[in-house]
Amino acid sequence: MKLEPYFFLRIEYHPASINQSNLALEKMIKHVVMWKLKEQAEGNNRIENALLMKQQLEAMPALIDELDTAEAGIHLFDDREDATCDVVLITTCKNEAALKAYAQHPEHLKVVEFIKKVVNERRVVDYRAD
Repeated sequence: MKLEPYFFLRIEYHPASINQSNLALEKMIKHVVMWKLKEQAEGNNRIENALLMKQQLEAMPALIDELDTAEAGIHLFDDREDATCDVVLITTCKNEAALKAYAQHPEHLKVVEFIKKVVNERRVVDYRAD
């Protein structure tokens, strides 16, 4: 029996040469939002509204198929420094298309409507997870 030799092919690529639109379809997206809340809004104090936000935000994955996970956290300490936010949301979506669908979903828009009434500031970061 004659054995054929094996050939190995080494492929190199440079990150700058990767088509970013193709990566958007393949990599999970993390969506991080942080808010500073008003001291009083919608008949509630800041802490009560933070708890309501957390409850609404964490309920979204059961209502929105495109949203894989949603974890909300409330700042632990009672400091009100300029750099401190009151509530943070970390979500994951399968890809950029899922993130866009989640952003436009009616259930998400209901939560956004409430949040806009109780916050002073909002910061957002979206990135592809490795």
